[in-house]
Amino acid sequence: MDAKTVTFTAIPDLPLVGPGDDLAAILIDAFERAGIVPQDRDVLVIAQKVVSKAEGRYVDLADIVPSPRARELAAAVDKDPRLVEVILSEAREVVRFRPGVLVVEHRLGFVMANAGVDQSNIEHPQGSERVLLLPEDPDAACAALKAQLDACFGVEIGVVINDSFGRPWRNGVVGVALGAAGLPALLDLVGAPDLFGRAMRVTEVAVADELAAAASLLMGQAGEGLPIVLVRGLSWDAPPRNAAALLRSKERDLFR
Repeated sequence: MDAKTVTFTAIPDLPLVGPGDDLAAILIDAFERAGIVPQDRDVLVIAQKVVSKAEGRYVDLADIVPSPRARELAAAVDKDPRLVEVILSEAREVVRFRPGVLVVEHRLGFVMANAGVDQSNIEHPQGSERVLLLPEDPDAACAALKAQLDACFGVEIGVVINDSFGRPWRNGVVGVALGAAGLPALLDLVGAPDLFGRAMRVTEVAVADELAAAASLLMGQAGEGLPIVLVRGLSWDAPPRNAAALLRSKERDLFR
């Protein structure tokens, strides 16, 4: 990964996205309105909620009947049993819980609060209580968007879907890559020389996570309405790796 100057530009005036919308077409229109023409090695960072909304990943809590397990866990964490049922439906296992906190392993392998099920920054028509799930397959969604944008602009870009994660040993949330395409999401530096010529032994760089976190500074966490950020100025020689490469297996996780 090589760069002297890297710019992060939030794309303005993106319309609200709904189920079934053509996200690539929406992005192309937004670029044209902003007078931005994507270039080779640009990276587009897209907020998870935009992708989930386009995929129609909504669940109405009114349609959910909580199981006995969900009711028991909901009492322990002080959450709506219907919400806990949805969280469990998206989870492989419950990792930790306490009042107000429910950390699970998502079916895609992410260890995160509430399996990414969220009620913020989504529409609740006619008083409904909707929640939004993570995209069905973030890496595949990135690959599909990349293919459409590459074809439209005649370029080779990278695409990252980001979301906000908490960390077990630090306060606050940071942007993390859920999906990636067209760039090395995880860059292996093993064998590369350091400043003094000593070969690196274990270093890997979570490139997609670093881009996701930096883009989150522009996106914000509340009502900013800037879910798309264009990154320009990076170059790399390593082959593309999707975001699944960032997941540490349970067998290698010292804390589970």
